[in-house]
Amino acid sequence: MSKIFCYICLWCCCTVLAARGQQKNSLQLLTHGPLKSIRGLCVLTDSLLWASGTGGMVGKSTNGGKQWQWTRVSGCDSCDWRAINAFNEKEAVVVNAGEPAHIYRTQDGGATWQRVYYNNTKGIFFDDMDFGNTREGMAIGDPLQDHFMLLHTRDGGKHWDTLPLKHRPAALPGEAIFAASASNLQTLPGQQAWFITGGSTARSIRLQKGQWQAAPLPIIQGAATQGAFSIAVLNAQKAIVVGGDYRNDTLRERNCLLTADGGKTWTQPAIPPGGFRSCVVYINARTAIATGTSGTDISFDGGRHWQPISKEGFHVVQAAKKGKAVFLAGSDGRIAQLVTE
Repeated sequence: MSKIFCYICLWCCCTVLAARGQQKNSLQLLTHGPLKSIRGLCVLTDSLLWASGTGGMVGKSTNGGKQWQWTRVSGCDSCDWRAINAFNEKEAVVVNAGEPAHIYRTQDGGATWQRVYYNNTKGIFFDDMDFGNTREGMAIGDPLQDHFMLLHTRDGGKHWDTLPLKHRPAALPGEAIFAASASNLQTLPGQQAWFITGGSTARSIRLQKGQWQAAPLPIIQGAATQGAFSIAVLNAQKAIVVGGDYRNDTLRERNCLLTADGGKTWTQPAIPPGGFRSCVVYINARTAIATGTSGTDISFDGGRHWQPISKEGFHVVQAAKKGKAVFLAGSDGRIAQLVTE
């Protein structure tokens, strides 16, 4: 009887997994925000999310993206907020890409904003910002003095310090970071961090035990439009990287990588996403979603096999930190939600 029971359990599990893979997943367009492009997205719960983008605009929804409150940060009409991190309905931090660099923070839900960092150094260009908790965060930018620009905060983004040159990883000639979706930097527990690069060289760079360790990424690279654009970290060992060539956004060659040993080795999926992908995120331990200008894909086996959801592409996708909702945002202020039937 025990063998029969085991066979029945195995058959049930396989049936459930197969049905899960056959679920109909689609994207539901929720709104067109009053801005040209959205690349910053922070989803706190199924109902509370923030977005940021061009024209100095920041948006907040408290009912799952159905309605939005949009504000323009005063004096920042030309700022393109490429990354946003929100802590709750009242507090959020934004950073722009380009020169000069600004970081602004709100404590009243976006009604007013205070500038907490400014830098007009020639060539300054921030790409991403990430918080490991409500107090400690990092912002990362393209190389200055042949080292990646790195800021650190210990008070929830109220004050920012530039890491000394000796504590910032060196960049190779032509190496850079893409400010495409605010998802190429991940802060990890225990004062660790992990980011990926592109351009002439693509690398995985991790901060462990106070030391930056770099390793090559076998993703497409060599041109300014190629490389790794986004990393989704499940835990200290498992991660997914996506990218490609944004000027050839249907190219599927070496556009996705998987690691199960903390970045020591990388493998390519059996079936890759359908082209250039600027953002990837885990929905749960086995399910991941990736999006880019040429479409959106989903994987039900940790990134080994990808299947298309839609030919409609977005810049960024994020899953709720507490909840099950998944939202996407992109050009023309579009914001959409993943719907599973």
